[in-house]
Amino acid sequence: MSFKDFYLSFQSMIKQAPQEPLKTTQRYVILSDLHMGDGGTRDDLKPNQTILETALEQYYLDNNFILILNGDIEDLNKFDLPSIQKAWPKLYSIFNRFAQVGRLRKIVGNHDLALIREKEYPYPLLHALNLVKDEIVISIFHGHQASKLFSSFDYISEFIVRYMAKPLHIKNASIAHHSKRRFSTERKIYRAARNMGIIAITGHTHRPLFESLSKYDSLRWSIEELLREYAVADLEHRTQIKALIDLYRSELERISKNGKKKEISHSLYSTDALLVPCLFNSGCATGKHGITAIELDGGNITLVHWTQKGKNRLYIEKEALYKDRCNGDIFKYTLKTDNLDQIGMRIALLSKRKEAESFTPLKV
Repeated sequence: MSFKDFYLSFQSMIKQAPQEPLKTTQRYVILSDLHMGDGGTRDDLKPNQTILETALEQYYLDNNFILILNGDIEDLNKFDLPSIQKAWPKLYSIFNRFAQVGRLRKIVGNHDLALIREKEYPYPLLHALNLVKDEIVISIFHGHQASKLFSSFDYISEFIVRYMAKPLHIKNASIAHHSKRRFSTERKIYRAARNMGIIAITGHTHRPLFESLSKYDSLRWSIEELLREYAVADLEHRTQIKALIDLYRSELERISKNGKKKEISHSLYSTDALLVPCLFNSGCATGKHGITAIELDGGNITLVHWTQKGKNRLYIEKEALYKDRCNGDIFKYTLKTDNLDQIGMRIALLSKRKEAESFTPLKV
């Protein structure tokens, strides 16, 4: 599939997506890839049930966040909807509480796209959502749209008409475990977002991304910064810096063993010397060590990690900017954060968008 084919479909989806203003007083949390199942051994969300339900009910609901569920929430590739609803009564009741106060947005992914055929599904379904802050457009969508199946034609109009009347047999379950397909997906979305001059927030690949940087690249830059600090630090501080460098290097080596370096680095996205900070990914709720999410709050965008005591890696403990206890042994770690206005300026200065291709939001 050529990039041109994908880009035409991508533009159509973004321009047809509903939009709402992003005010500094509003708070959003974006979660994707819950993969809710039947509660049995094949249910990918079950190990993180306590973490997720605690975070949603006792933190995000209580603190007036708008919840954006960004695709692959129910795993309809493996289970039928009634068995999922029966297995997750508390989680659905939490979704209901968000919905009752107008604070739920639900976007479909490839694993739950069949929900569009459910006549009695309780929540409105979106394919994408645009949040607009001044001249900044934040487009939130699952990310499966970059696959060949979905980009062969206009995504919203033609695809839905074609598949509404027949069962959906979409075999894309291995994307999160298939490095070449994962990076190919990210690269297409990165290029499209850069060309349009927008911020894209996705899920689908299960790989958290912040400002288009993977964890591998973030670690490399962190090590470089620590080396500069080491050169001017006193003896006591040097000991602390060395311990942190050793920890980061160990994590970097662990990641490198899981794939070729060239497939891990941002070089797959672009040959440009400067990477445009236009691509973010909320990760997933099925991680071995917990769940990740993206927050939009007070003009900032933040990548967070939720986990349970005894589940976390030492690397997260050391890397986190902040650590907060939610309740009992459930903790929230702030991993990365940045100002949206600053990101918007960097995108405007670094992106290669053309006037004919760029997306100008409607007044909201």
